[in-house]
Amino acid sequence: MAETNFVDYVKIYCRSGKGGRGSAHFRREKYVPKGGPDGGDGGDGGSVILRGNRNYWTLLHLRYERHILAEHGEGGMGGKSFGKKGESKIIEVPCGTVVYDADTGEYLCDITEDGEEVVLLKGGRGGRGNVHFKSSTNQTPRYAQPGEPFEERWIILELKLLADVGLVGFPNAGKSTLLSVVSAAKPKIADYPFTTLVPNLGIVSYRDSKSFVMADIPGIIEGASEGRGLGLRFLRHIERNSLLLFIIPADSDNIKKEYNILLNELREYNPELIDKTHLLGISKSDMLDDELKAAIAKELPDVSYVFFSSITGEGLPILKDMIWRELNTEDITPKMIAREGMTHRNLEISSLTFESDEDLQSAEEDEYDETSP
Repeated sequence: MAETNFVDYVKIYCRSGKGGRGSAHFRREKYVPKGGPDGGDGGDGGSVILRGNRNYWTLLHLRYERHILAEHGEGGMGGKSFGKKGESKIIEVPCGTVVYDADTGEYLCDITEDGEEVVLLKGGRGGRGNVHFKSSTNQTPRYAQPGEPFEERWIILELKLLADVGLVGFPNAGKSTLLSVVSAAKPKIADYPFTTLVPNLGIVSYRDSKSFVMADIPGIIEGASEGRGLGLRFLRHIERNSLLLFIIPADSDNIKKEYNILLNELREYNPELIDKTHLLGISKSDMLDDELKAAIAKELPDVSYVFFSSITGEGLPILKDMIWRELNTEDITPKMIAREGMTHRNLEISSLTFESDEDLQSAEEDEYDETSP
């Protein structure tokens, strides 16, 4: 996926349709001098609905569709004719999309499954016509109900990638190289820091036609939880991962120290990330002999580890076996992406910037005529 096409934050204006007014009509026909009330009901306004779609991997399709408007319901007419219902507006979003109120940052809902639908803004109900208000003591009601008003709000859509394994490490640790070797993904690879600018997903093939999804995010540096580097913006993409694979190169001065730094950045960003299953991969191990590996193993943290090389392929089958075994343990399977197992924090609005926010806000009143049809 091209870097310019990866969009994981979008701010849009949504408005449901208002209900059509009821009719206060009376039947007037030849030879029917006192036909009585026959005003029909107004139609319901359309709703704004979010729907998960597994064919989307980014919010790019919403970048240039900043205003989502459902149709208003039509008013009722004589002859007990009901008004037409307004058409609802369905917003297709990738699985893993979280919705926040753009003004307060309050968490509203999230979409995690393909085909899952959430009514974001409900359309107004149509008003009842005067035919409903006739009685023995009120045979000529000259009034009808107005339709209910529409709902509107600015929302922020935030994408959190759904993957089984999330790669965590410093820049140039070998994360993108590993993803390119074990899957068909083609991330940009170079020998300078922060080569990876956006997250990448890859499907890793396993034995007997089995597979799992691996996600690579830009490298984390010390202080990422406070906004340094690129890590803070993309750390949320590993919040839904089932397990985290820490990648540390074999030529590091102190592997255990680097592991603890990464662990601390995850803890500062979201303490729940510490509860996930952690694995350790020592990359670039083709430069080590058995004696060095044994010496390094004595200093490693207390976590399952494997030495591997993406260039020679050394240790990759063992790495896949270790990941698959952990993914299918009883402790981790129920927590894959369970909604009830996640704590959603409110969004910090002040830290986000969007294109042309002022233009969108100023055009809101001028662009739409809110009078009912």
